This record gives sequence, structure tokens and C-alpha cells, in this order.
Amino acid sequence: MVRPNRPDYIFLFVVVILILFGGLILISVSLSLSKEKFGSIFYYLNHQILYGFLPGLILAFFAFKIDLNFLKKIAPLLLLINLIFLGMVFLPVVGVSFRGAARWIDLGLISFQPSELLKLSFILYLASWLASKIERKKGEFWQTFLAFLIVIGIISTFLILQPDVSTLLIIILVSSLMYFLAETPFWHTILMGLIIVLVLLILIWNAPYRFNRILVFFNPELDPMGIGYQIKQALIAIGSGGVSGLGLGLSQQKAGFLPQAISDSIFAIFAEETGFIGSTMLVLLFFLFFWRGLKIGREGQDKFSKFCAFGITFWITLQAFVNISSMIGILPLTGIPLPFISYGGSALVSELVGVGILLNVSKKT
Repeated sequence: MVRPNRPDYIFLFVVVILILFGGLILISVSLSLSKEKFGSIFYYLNHQILYGFLPGLILAFFAFKIDLNFLKKIAPLLLLINLIFLGMVFLPVVGVSFRGAARWIDLGLISFQPSELLKLSFILYLASWLASKIERKKGEFWQTFLAFLIVIGIISTFLILQPDVSTLLIIILVSSLMYFLAETPFWHTILMGLIIVLVLLILIWNAPYRFNRILVFFNPELDPMGIGYQIKQALIAIGSGGVSGLGLGLSQQKAGFLPQAISDSIFAIFAEETGFIGSTMLVLLFFLFFWRGLKIGREGQDKFSKFCAFGITFWITLQAFVNISSMIGILPLTGIPLPFISYGGSALVSELVGVGILLNVSKKT
């Protein structure tokens, strides 16, 4: 019996609800800020639609339709192009620095953040590379491990120089999970974990602001008007929401109290306005995303499809977990956006393309 060539509609429904949640909370959070800075209450929403949702939707459609074998072939090229973009952020003409971080490229008509696109392009490259290694059944595991570390090292260099260690952490965790699923020797994973911990300790020790985040994590009351200000305001926002929330648009913390309210801290505002009920619904949606994504990966027709589905699923759900956990004090604060919810065109485009690829894999199962 031939299975119908249809995508996973449950997965698609979950993504649509997440995007709707994102649009509603962005409107609520950004109205006053948008009016104050640009004179239009819908500036941030319009910008998110024009430079995030619409191009992301178009590219997601192509990702849904593209032949996965062709995608496997061009994956190394996509990563190479992305690495070139990562290097361009340091150029004086097109590179844009903000608050000491060189993470953006401005080409006039469009500007974007290459590190957000890197999450997806590296997943595709790694899926292609691991699938080829398994299918050929050639090469020593030691050589495979060294090659993996070299590629990670190149990417790490670019991201550390920007600096964007939060994105690097997500990429390392996701790629390590994919590498483990490729049935590589377990000692590789152990050694990789030790290397990651060592590198992170060095990065934290050499950057005072990262070290301060760790201090605040262990002692939230430390310097509440300084390094502990953001987490303190985030916890106030979440606690103020109670069971049912203050209501959409009625957040108090978004009025200049909570930094990065429309991006990294948007979950705290969401929790304040929708309460425990709304927050639980959002978390459950990400769990549903994780469940359906893993199901798509398990039923993939070939190794490349499986690795792609697992990698994209790990990336989006892990990033959501890290963002939410940092807002409620389970993890140290990071600069990681909440997928489908936080303001940011580059992030939304890459997430939607990832969804298109997952739906592409699902229709082949």
C-alpha cells in the first residue's frame, strides 16, 4: 500500500499556532515602544512580517518542494556561503556593530544576521557529511572525529570573534547530539563534552560579563540594580502574571523596566500577560513540536533526511528550552531568542526554512 504524499499536518498546525502566538505577543509588547521610537504603533510588527515572515514563508515553500538529494549535494556550498557572510560582518562597509558585537550585515535593501542562518546551514552540512560517512562505511572513526572538531573549530572562531557565544553553544550542543546519533563511538561524545566544558570555562573566565551572569545565576539577589537587574525584572514579570495573567497589552514590565523585552526577554512579558495558563500552553506547544519532529526523523527514508529532521528539531526545541529556562532562573541568562516568538527577521526566516525542510521530510515518510 502506497502512503499518501502528504506532510505532517499536526506538526504544521503546531507551527502555525506558535507563529500566531508570536505575532500576538509582539503586538502587545511593541506597541508603546514602536510609537515612541518610530511614530507608528505597528512598526515592529510590520518589520517582522516584511523581513521575517514573508521571506521565510517563501523560502519555506521552496524548502518544502526541493529534492532532498539535491539539498544534500548543495549543503557544503550553503555552509561555505554562510561562512563568507560570517567573515563579512567584520568589514567596515557592510558589517554592522551594535553594543560591541559585530553580528550583522547591511546590504542596503536588506540587513541580516549570518549567525542565525548558520544554525540551519551547519545542520544541513553535518547531516550530509554524517550520512555520507555512514553510507560509504569508509574512514576511521578517529579521522571522522578530527574532521568534526576542525569544522567546529572554524565556526567557533568566527562566533567567538563577533562575539556570539550563545549561538555557538546551541550549535555545539545540536551538532554533538547529531554526531552521537550517527552511531559514532561513545568515547567520542565523552571527549567532546570535556572539550566543550573546557572551552566554555575559558570563555567565561576571560569575559567579565559572562562571569557575572554565572554569579547572578547562583545568587539572583546580587547587585539587583546592576548585573542582576534583567533576571530580577524578568522574575517580577513572570510572578506578576499569576495564574491567568494581567491580560494582553497590560504588562507593566515592558514599559522600560525589562531589557530586551521584544527579543530575548519576550517570554517574561508573555508570562506576565497570559499567566501560568498561557506559559504552560506555550511550553506544551514546544513539546508537541519536539514530539512530531522526532517522529518525522524516525520515519525518514534515508540517513540524510533523518539527521536533518533530528538536527532541526533539536535546534528549535533546545533553543526554546534555553531561552525559557534562563528567564525563570533555571539557567544563566543568554542572548538567545525564543523561536517563532522573539522579534528578529533573520531568526524567523531560518526557523521557517527549517520547518519547510521538516515538512518535506515528513511527506516522504
